[in-house]
Amino acid sequence: MARKMLIDGELEKSNHEESHYDFDLFVIGAGSGGVRASRFSAQFGAKVGICELPFHPISSEVIGGVGGTCVIRGCVPKKILVYGASFGPELEHFLFEALLYSKPILFSQTLKFISCEIYNFWVRLDARNYGWELNEKIDFNWKKLLQKKTEEIIRLNGIYKRLLSNAGVKLYEGEGKIVGPNEVEVTQLDGTKICYSAKHILIATGGRAQRPAIPGQELAITSDEALSLDELPKRVVILGGGYIAVEFASIWRGMGCTVDLCFRKELPLRGFDDEMRAVVARNLEGRGINLHPRTSLIELVKTEDGIKVVTDHGEEIMADVVLFATGRVPNTKRLNLETVGVELDKTGAIKVDEYSRTNIPSIWAIGDVTNRMNLTPVALMEGTLFAKTTFGGQPCKPDYSNIPCAVFCIPPLSVVGLSEEQAIEQAKGDVLVFTSTFNPMKNTVSGRQEKTIMKLVVDAETDKVLGASMCGPDAPEIMQGIAIALKCGATKAQFDSTVGIHPSAAEEFVTMRSVTRRLTKPKTNL
Repeated sequence: MARKMLIDGELEKSNHEESHYDFDLFVIGAGSGGVRASRFSAQFGAKVGICELPFHPISSEVIGGVGGTCVIRGCVPKKILVYGASFGPELEHFLFEALLYSKPILFSQTLKFISCEIYNFWVRLDARNYGWELNEKIDFNWKKLLQKKTEEIIRLNGIYKRLLSNAGVKLYEGEGKIVGPNEVEVTQLDGTKICYSAKHILIATGGRAQRPAIPGQELAITSDEALSLDELPKRVVILGGGYIAVEFASIWRGMGCTVDLCFRKELPLRGFDDEMRAVVARNLEGRGINLHPRTSLIELVKTEDGIKVVTDHGEEIMADVVLFATGRVPNTKRLNLETVGVELDKTGAIKVDEYSRTNIPSIWAIGDVTNRMNLTPVALMEGTLFAKTTFGGQPCKPDYSNIPCAVFCIPPLSVVGLSEEQAIEQAKGDVLVFTSTFNPMKNTVSGRQEKTIMKLVVDAETDKVLGASMCGPDAPEIMQGIAIALKCGATKAQFDSTVGIHPSAAEEFVTMRSVTRRLTKPKTNL
């Protein structure tokens, strides 16, 4: 079957030169994006090879694993720990309920006690698999949860390998690097090096955690190690205000650790809607996390009592574990890209055009290594469109508008579209903001004082919904559906005409009738 490939925007005709290559496509990096691009390219008839570093839960420059960061040391294991951490407050509440109604004297109290016990039974049943035990007191077994997490990522690693095999993709275990515009060198586990030629080379090597250069930085860990600690720490200091920092703060606090979160800005989660950032900060503090805004770390010192953390304000905090969650950098250092002149930006990310092609026509790049929008589903989109463009005869550009995302703190934050600040900056006219703040039904019984907040940002002239955000239980599950509406260009009137599901939190998105505030873009003299 003749393969069609996109060259400079036109479909290339099949020719005899293609037979001189070992592969039509060779991919370096078998994470989510690389696996997707490989499989879909093979489905279009391409002969595909892919290489990946050997598997281990903790990555390094020479350690990786099929499935990549998300599956092995990112989204998936982190979400498992978030689930585990969520049981702590739940069990505390139901232990309190059981004690409160241990001697029911009224019929209504008896019914409440029975219903509590039934629910408590199922909570305890689920919680046990996440390392929790509820007897006369609450106990948490970190090693049990860690084992469950490791079992799951090993299972997923195997699934990804089977997906490649079933698609007819040839997998090589070893480190790949570029040695020519159409040639990849793979260093195998025994040290031997083999070169493969390919019509197209795709780089999908993702990113890695970076460490700030401060004295004692070797005493700290990154998110890689945080997911595989031998022992659960009692005292944790986290440096960073992004989603990784906030999520691990929630995880460790939910497991009973003392957590101090240090970040440079006034609020965590820079780049998100300011109102939502304030809500997240309030929730973190409400759950017992110590926030240190406008704070950086200047030194870590090893002592008999643990690690002494010194801040730029002169404060000293003792910790068992210090987590650096200060961003990630593209994995390009060992790819030998300078050999063929692939252009990088100042962060080390690979520069690509709107089709994910580098300045070298035969070399492409997708995912976090390009530092465009560093989300797993975005890498999957880029991988899919690369395959369609290069081998499917369907030139496609990734669309980065209205991409939803979530921060899996407890409770979670999820957004899609423009924040209030972005809307004002980009709008031609006025912007309408609709908000709803309420106590979730579950909290009305438990007594937890933790509000859910929802927001819609609307263009006043066109009535088009520009952005949506929510902080509260199930926010990511709800926001996925809202993202579809925004992708379709839904208006506020269409939201209002949609019948809600009752009783649910989600129905608030279709019942916000009153404008909270109207914002006018400041006029300039220019």
